[in-house]
Amino acid sequence: MAALTPVSTPPVSPGAVPVAARLRRPRYWRGAVLAVAGLYFLTPLISSFVFTVHVPGQGLTFAAYSGILSADGFTESLFLSLSLAAATIALALLLVVPALVAVRLGPPRLRAVVEIVCMLPLVVPPIALVTGIATVLRWGPDHFSRTPLYQTFLAVQNESFPVVLVLAHTVLALPFVHRSLDAGLRAVDVPTLVEAARNCGAGRLYVILRVILPNLRSSLAGASFLTLALVLGEYTVASLLGFRPFAVWIVSVSGAEARMSVAVSLLSLLITWALLLVLSRAGSGPSAGVPAAGSASGAAAPGATAASRPATTASAAPTPVPGKE
Repeated sequence: MAALTPVSTPPVSPGAVPVAARLRRPRYWRGAVLAVAGLYFLTPLISSFVFTVHVPGQGLTFAAYSGILSADGFTESLFLSLSLAAATIALALLLVVPALVAVRLGPPRLRAVVEIVCMLPLVVPPIALVTGIATVLRWGPDHFSRTPLYQTFLAVQNESFPVVLVLAHTVLALPFVHRSLDAGLRAVDVPTLVEAARNCGAGRLYVILRVILPNLRSSLAGASFLTLALVLGEYTVASLLGFRPFAVWIVSVSGAEARMSVAVSLLSLLITWALLLVLSRAGSGPSAGVPAAGSASGAAAPGATAASRPATTASAAPTPVPGKE
């Protein structure tokens, strides 16, 4: 009877436009918004490029770009910033990922506490942060000169790889890493995944590395890119502490070679965009467990169908009526 019941369709007004037709209409305002945004972002870049290649009285010249690699301190400062960025990304993810997973598995009241702690760097200005770090670095050697901590204070200020900058950049990157990973964890049912993995005999480290992290690939890529951009462009902390990474080197060169400084800034944008593409490709790649799961389900499907056929046949057989055998 349910199959024979007619389904009533809502009446369509004569002047109504179908949904498909509305979707096919060109949205001119989208193109206008994209054009305005493109002009807003591209006009300064084009102007900077023209400034680097056009010299009044000489015409077009690419001397500002040809002399970048041979400039004093360019290679050292760039590799220092990239190594600091890699260490900062690793330390920030190592701190934030286990903390957010533990918060998801623990009491919900701890989420607000962790969020407030991670958002504090947005409230504290970098100049105040670096002032406190500099005070501690000056105060430490005077009071720990006869203890092993004296060598620690000297080691974290090593100019070849200043660990103190890694610690400072990690603090500054905490809000961005927290926001990116928290958004990814909100889309994943962490308690169910952890409970299922633990019931299968997986350890805690295995659960984080092989169950949680593959589901956070895009969030990890976003957090890594934000941290990379922050480290490459950070100037205040490194300059006041007396170190010379890439951003400080660009400012120091700008006094003598203005065109080369602008050219290096454009090059740094290209390097950042290239690394963004690499991280986005790494974040959007297919998970390693998906093909295996698909093949496993595909292999189990024929057996499950064959096993379900006898049950279907048995259920389709007529039920004997008492007294009519």
